[in-house]
Amino acid sequence: MPNRLAHETSPYLLQHADNPVDWWPWSEEAFEEARRSDRPVLLSVGYSSCHWCHVMAHESFEDEATADFLNAHFVSVKVDREERPDVDAVYMEAVQAATGQGGWPMTVFLTPEAEPFYFGTYFPPAPRHGMPSFRQVLEGVRSAWTDRRDEVAEVAGKIVRDLAGREISYGGTESPGEQELAQALLGLTREYDPQRGGFGGAPKFPPSMVIEFLLRHHARTGAEGALQMASDTCERMARGGIYDQLGGGFARYSVDRDWVVPHFEKMLYDNALLCRVYAHLWRATGSDLARRVALETADFMVRELRTEQGGFASALDADSDDGTGRHVEGVYYVWTPGQLREALGDDDAELAARYFGVTEEGTFEEGASVLQLPQRDEVFDAGRIASVRERLLERRSGRPAPGRDDKVVAAWNGLAIAALAETGAYFDRPDLVEAAVGAADLLVRVHLDEQARLTRTSKDGRAGVNAGVLEDYGDVAEGFLALGSVTGEGVWLDFAGFLLDHVLARFVDEESGALYDTAADAERLIRRPQDPTDNAVPSGWSAAAGALLGYAAHTGSEPHRRAAERALGVVKALGPRVPRFIGWGLAVAEALLDGPREVAVVGPSLSDEATRALHRTALLGTAPGAVVAVGAAESDEFPLLADRPLQQGAPAAYVCRNFTCDAPTTDPERLREALSS
Repeated sequence: MPNRLAHETSPYLLQHADNPVDWWPWSEEAFEEARRSDRPVLLSVGYSSCHWCHVMAHESFEDEATADFLNAHFVSVKVDREERPDVDAVYMEAVQAATGQGGWPMTVFLTPEAEPFYFGTYFPPAPRHGMPSFRQVLEGVRSAWTDRRDEVAEVAGKIVRDLAGREISYGGTESPGEQELAQALLGLTREYDPQRGGFGGAPKFPPSMVIEFLLRHHARTGAEGALQMASDTCERMARGGIYDQLGGGFARYSVDRDWVVPHFEKMLYDNALLCRVYAHLWRATGSDLARRVALETADFMVRELRTEQGGFASALDADSDDGTGRHVEGVYYVWTPGQLREALGDDDAELAARYFGVTEEGTFEEGASVLQLPQRDEVFDAGRIASVRERLLERRSGRPAPGRDDKVVAAWNGLAIAALAETGAYFDRPDLVEAAVGAADLLVRVHLDEQARLTRTSKDGRAGVNAGVLEDYGDVAEGFLALGSVTGEGVWLDFAGFLLDHVLARFVDEESGALYDTAADAERLIRRPQDPTDNAVPSGWSAAAGALLGYAAHTGSEPHRRAAERALGVVKALGPRVPRFIGWGLAVAEALLDGPREVAVVGPSLSDEATRALHRTALLGTAPGAVVAVGAAESDEFPLLADRPLQQGAPAAYVCRNFTCDAPTTDPERLREALSS
């Protein structure tokens, strides 16, 4: 019989709806039940494409004996971390503080007042590698709850007090200057891996937001080292196994330092951020490789992640069926020499093995290889390689595909909208711009209520029940601003403004200018989460700062600019110390130092060829964070178009920064110079 998760929208929760465990979703009712029955709460947090979440589910939550014990002695609560990042953040902070590490699945035991007292991540079904079994943990917690309740209450109280005392050292409200950004660059240079690209050792994550900072820093200062680190890292990733050499798109991270073997799940947020990075790298350098990867990644998102309603699904699983009913990580993507021969015949299989680095011993498990593009002196026939790639992709499409998490997350769709709008504009792909518009329409229709409050997720066109958090407001506003610049439709600027008004009213600490991840009127947890660091995605803090700054440049709004400047105080504190973990914050700081520039393009109509040439030049300008408005002269579509006449009847571009404007120009070349100097 299905448990209480059967009516949830989260694919992760639905995966557990038929477990014998009597799961509750996160709700006041669950904690009421814990109080009524005097039982502790087991909080289990994961997400649908998490490999070890599936393993623990299969070993423990599908096991009748384990479920019977849980049902008798605990109230079990299941949380999708992607739906409730606030719940995840608060308890992950406690897990990391207590154990020095964290990860998913996250397993936390709480009092009925939601105070944590025992923690872990994955627990095996039998003791191994010094880890207790899950059953031993459950019995230990039950015994402590029954026999040593005072001790449990003391531990829980101390943890909550410690968390409350961990207020962020915020570093004041002064935004970073030249010195802090130069120190951040120096710090990145020290952690850079010159042999392999990227930063630090294994596992290696794609540093998309740091690369955005490096590209903007180079654009503003001309620092060649910054551009070199960005372009070399992008090339090494694109040639590695972390990039899908057949279907496009990036896996979550590389388990090794050389980008060879990925953790195979593909996340919307990584691909959106990296699509935009490669498009910006092409804009800065004209690199053919950057152009190809940007377009292939955009095409991957549209082909494999777009939902029927026009939004973008969260992720593809790492695991899939190996053909025998077993779910195996990576099996969809890897190849043996024998599989190449089956698909291509002997001659082309030998060519493919050389081109993609497939060896007899393999680079992955059981003699299989992850496809790469090793650096070689050999010149390959482009037509033959295209044919090989096409046939391999066709053969691969016959394999059982990885599962897809169909939930639409507002923040990550905001990132995808920005990436697809810009990539479509740069490479003359109106279909990609249309895909961005479709996702934006879905967010407005399904995720926004009458007060322009955001809902975090939807599935199958139905809004979830969880309120949007700061990253949703920041990333969706960022996506809308990019879409407005590309399409010339001012309604997207208006929607961004509605969202950012909520940021100012509900997420900003009036006194310090600091930002909180949840709104002032959101559900109260044991503490109000607040994390300014950029990890897999821009933090809500950085995302909001960037969107506030862009909106202020479009509208001249002083409250929005002031809020952005105060929020960047944390970048002044953290940028020189931990630049790898505040990449988007550093990129926003670059935009602030550059102005950012405001570009208005006016013409008789958006279809006029000379107007389009100026508009395209404006979009291709590398000035950090520049905002672009395009429309008919004297149009009220964007504030930047006011009082901007044509020049002797010809389309013209106006460039301003820091309250001063250049003379208008009708010449795309002059505009290009104005946006690159």
